[in-house]
Amino acid sequence: MGDKEIQWHPPYIAAMNLEMEEDRDNFMFVPEYTLNTGTLKIDLFMESITNKPVSNEIGKLFREYNIVEYKNPNDTLDIDVFIKVQSYAGLYKSYGEKPDSRKVESITVSLVREAKPKKLFKYFNEHNIRISNPYKGIYYVLDKVWFSTQIIVTKELDKEKHKWLRALSGKLEEQDLRELLDAVSHLKGKREKEYADSVLEVALKANKRLAEKLRSDENMSKTLLEIMEPVLTEVKQECKEKGRQEGRQEGMVYAYYEMNVSTNEIAKKVQLDENEVLEILRRRNNNQDD
Repeated sequence: MGDKEIQWHPPYIAAMNLEMEEDRDNFMFVPEYTLNTGTLKIDLFMESITNKPVSNEIGKLFREYNIVEYKNPNDTLDIDVFIKVQSYAGLYKSYGEKPDSRKVESITVSLVREAKPKKLFKYFNEHNIRISNPYKGIYYVLDKVWFSTQIIVTKELDKEKHKWLRALSGKLEEQDLRELLDAVSHLKGKREKEYADSVLEVALKANKRLAEKLRSDENMSKTLLEIMEPVLTEVKQECKEKGRQEGRQEGMVYAYYEMNVSTNEIAKKVQLDENEVLEILRRRNNNQDD
């Protein structure tokens, strides 16, 4: 599966919820917040409901109203995109119930991207726009912006503090993926597990070769299956509701395959011959090529 086929935004929302775990109850999370008539949407809008200080480094800049825009590894973040997101904040301010009911100083802008946008930073330098770097991977834009603004470069973030956002990458190292699996396995709450499953799923899809390597590790494969079993159970139930035995089996084959389970193990779980599993996967690949 190519990077362009990966749905990055749902796991990004999940990762932000996990990132802000200690402070999450202080905010109202609104994914795809709609501006004006609905033609413009903010990836994630976070409204403070307590006005308490935030412990997470990413949230140190946050105020009452926080616009958080995510750019996946294939997206561009240049000066035009930067200005566009600033304009979202301007529109949000202007749509208050009465003039200046939403104060400039109560609104912040955050742009999240895996790699540092070098051309954008070059533009800042050429136009004397100062940048500060208070934390690893976090850059504050100090000049020529109406709203407090930060650029978050996820691959530069501290590994221990920001494992969830860092996982949204197609360039993970083996140790990164092992540590992510370990972190997921230690989560207890149902909501946290659901968020983590979403992040793990995209990490596995975006790092297919690495996931295949870990699949050959018996202990890691077992850990992965235990983590993803609730997800696979839901898929199984959905397949049953569709009614046809062939559809159920194919659905399960696809689901286990996406979790990087070996074809031999898939065959045992869906009660098929391994050659039948391979044939299902071949048909799927042929359909994708058409």
